[in-house]
Amino acid sequence: MRRKLPTLITAVLLCALPALAETRLRLEPAFPKLEFERPVAMEEPRDGSKRLFVVEQRGTIRVFRRDVSEKSEIFLDIRDRVEYDQSEMGLLGLAFHPKFAENGFFYVNYTAGSPMRTVIARFRVDPKNPALADRASAKTILEIAQPYSNHNGGQVSFGPDGYLYVGMGDGGAAGDPHGHGQNRKTLLGDLLRIDVDRPTGGRAYGIPPDNPFVGNRDGWREEIYAWGLRNPWRFGWDAQGRLWLADVGQNRREEIDLVEKGKNYGWNVMEGSLCFKPREGCDKTGLEPPVAEYGRDEGGCVTGGYVYAGRRAPSLAGAYVYGDFLSTRIWTYRAAAPGGARNDLLFESGKQIASFALDADGELYVLAFDGRIYGFTEGP
Repeated sequence: MRRKLPTLITAVLLCALPALAETRLRLEPAFPKLEFERPVAMEEPRDGSKRLFVVEQRGTIRVFRRDVSEKSEIFLDIRDRVEYDQSEMGLLGLAFHPKFAENGFFYVNYTAGSPMRTVIARFRVDPKNPALADRASAKTILEIAQPYSNHNGGQVSFGPDGYLYVGMGDGGAAGDPHGHGQNRKTLLGDLLRIDVDRPTGGRAYGIPPDNPFVGNRDGWREEIYAWGLRNPWRFGWDAQGRLWLADVGQNRREEIDLVEKGKNYGWNVMEGSLCFKPREGCDKTGLEPPVAEYGRDEGGCVTGGYVYAGRRAPSLAGAYVYGDFLSTRIWTYRAAAPGGARNDLLFESGKQIASFALDADGELYVLAFDGRIYGFTEGP
């Protein structure tokens, strides 16, 4: 995420956008009785409980049943461990182990201070109370030093292969001053993939044997799955196993990438499909262009989404749905549309879209900084 614009600037930006045609699709509060404080992620553990867990950036996780949704309860409170600045630092990600129903393990991504760093930690559900996490069970899996307070990435997610993926930004400031995006000797500016079930080499995790840089002699970090990222803000897989990732831009372009193992997505040589420093020119050899992108006339901070597989909004079937935090716009991208790939604007939501989420039924939600969680509905 990028720093929140002042209210007046945001209003001016929204007023400058053109009016859009009416659509049968709309957002409605999915859980009208519930409100959250700066919700940045929501996950369902797929354990049959129909529980949804909402990550609040300040350092708390709240839980409720989606088929009841009368009230939410605190599941985990680690505000005493989280460095939170009401901008880009805080508790940013949550992932449930694929065997969560058996082992009770879940993983979080948060920023900590003194020194400033990203922490990937594992917790376990309290064995005496499955509605609570056991704070004392915390185990640090990985720590990554952060030179600045922004561009922390923040997502952790288990892929279809059972490995844990970690999205890391370039370390912050502006323009990637330390060159992390193109440096494979650092864990910043990368999408990481680690094996949390088979730790090796004195670490709390192992390296998947097919990671692209396993066994290299150049000092490149073997945790890296893909690189050349600025600030990946949400990624996810579709039913075909394709990995979609949104990368927040600098001043000109916001981009959507289809990520493949070992590929370089260009930052800071490229910003989207453009040379980052056009006066100097750039060599695009070996760099992967985005599948979709947009400029500052359409938004300023992309929020990655998911390919829709639910039933409430049939017109979205098979579309990758994503949005923009600043302009509040929501788009669909269809890679296999008739006549070729197409990117369509759905509507302006009027919501500061912090994240998208999926439940176990494939329904898509929007988490907004007004404290509400919205769902897509379709009809007259």
